[in-house]
Amino acid sequence: MSEDLTRIVGGIGPKVRALRKQAGLSLSQLAAQSDVSAAAIHKIEMNGMVPTITTLLKVASALDRPVAYFVEEEQVTSDPTVLTLKSEHRPIYTSHVGIDLAAITGSYSRFNLAGARATVVPGASSGEKFLEHPGEELIYVLAGELEFVVNGRDHTLGPGDALHFRSVQPHSWHNPGKVDATALWMALRPQ
Repeated sequence: MSEDLTRIVGGIGPKVRALRKQAGLSLSQLAAQSDVSAAAIHKIEMNGMVPTITTLLKVASALDRPVAYFVEEEQVTSDPTVLTLKSEHRPIYTSHVGIDLAAITGSYSRFNLAGARATVVPGASSGEKFLEHPGEELIYVLAGELEFVVNGRDHTLGPGDALHFRSVQPHSWHNPGKVDATALWMALRPQ
């Protein structure tokens, strides 16, 4: 294994552990949220096991991070500035069906704010289980309609409407309309 690859693989475990601690999750809680055993997560955190891509996808989703966060090299720079051209929007993995996310911001490893252009097909939703995770979300609807439930309150957003909330509150979303909804979706992770 090359030195670069060894460094990248060796960084996965500490990143998982740091995010789990930051979210205030025990090994058992992360195991329940990710459908990966607590023993496997512990081995990954201690660099005793290199996760399969499927396992990493599950853990990344439970920790609300793209897989790229765990395998990107940390780039130290005094000027972390990223220009993302329209033709360079990277797809972002999500376990939710019916939503297409295209990154419009720099990598999560260098910034605390992540943004995506989201396209949500009619009927798509975040699922039956409410989402809860550290940080904040800001959604600005460009076209179509999105409905959110945040901490028990319903919010219907149309073009030009925005919703900003702390994501530790139980929340869910869905597209109740008959056309795709398009939105700018921003997420701020805690420091």
